[in-house]
Amino acid sequence: MTIISLFSGAGGLDLGLIQAGNDVIWANDIDADAVATYKANINDHIIQADIQNIDITKVPSADVVVGGFPCQGFSMANMKRNIDDERNVLYKFFYNAIKEKQPKFFIAENVKGILSLGKGSVVKQIKADFEGAGYIVEVHKVNMADYGVPQHRERVLFIGQRKDLGTKMIFDFPNPTNSKDGKGGLPRWKSIKEAIDDLPPIGNTDNDPNNYGSAYRFVARNFTAHRVTDPDKPSPTILARGNGKGGVCAIPHYNGERRLSIRESAVVQTFPRNFVFMGKMGACYRQIGNAVPVHFAKLLGLELKRLERIVS
Repeated sequence: MTIISLFSGAGGLDLGLIQAGNDVIWANDIDADAVATYKANINDHIIQADIQNIDITKVPSADVVVGGFPCQGFSMANMKRNIDDERNVLYKFFYNAIKEKQPKFFIAENVKGILSLGKGSVVKQIKADFEGAGYIVEVHKVNMADYGVPQHRERVLFIGQRKDLGTKMIFDFPNPTNSKDGKGGLPRWKSIKEAIDDLPPIGNTDNDPNNYGSAYRFVARNFTAHRVTDPDKPSPTILARGNGKGGVCAIPHYNGERRLSIRESAVVQTFPRNFVFMGKMGACYRQIGNAVPVHFAKLLGLELKRLERIVS
């Protein structure tokens, strides 16, 4: 299917959709480093601009609109989050694109904190807005570890289907491929050690670009990015930034001696090992932390490919 991508970042979601055989024809992000990364690895169809300054009527039409609208105002890590946070209204620009372009489907991704914001009223309002634009809408809370991603990463997916395609949702949300304890005959969650143990030593970038990282000392404390990482479990959530101030907030390596490198963080997010991140170190960590894991995105893309044969 043809796809418009909003708030594209470095392109984790887009890359997975493309790997599944779909065609992203237009993309946008405000961040210069993320756009440079996207162009270096995916394509130059991405436009760097504030979405508020883009005339959506001039954006090409497509079968699908996707995007992870900015989530900082929703995040559980943001203790000051509230409905009136100006960052939360950016979802309305995603909504405007849906209403104007009327794609067959849309996929919107966000942090799990959106479910509790305003005691659930924010999710209800967003869902009602999308329904009012002409869509059947489902809301799914997922843990990426259940889908073969070596990371405990809980996110919320809004799936929309244009109402003229049927009264019931025909988009079959992917079933889990892994389970915590191997129940249901599924493989166990993939551990962080399985994912990154074969990477070369820090500093060796011959075949693994961005194989360097934060020198910020790790001291075990019981709060975000300071907890001990268990090598036999999925990684803690790869983060975009620390303390809401834009600083590096890299997850500790399971050896307890340092933080994950940029490359290790990217592998945990299931980016290809040759995917190059542009910008300074903090910008690279931020791009990775903001991304949708490529492997999970590909599963969504495969479902779009299945539906292409049904709704074309």
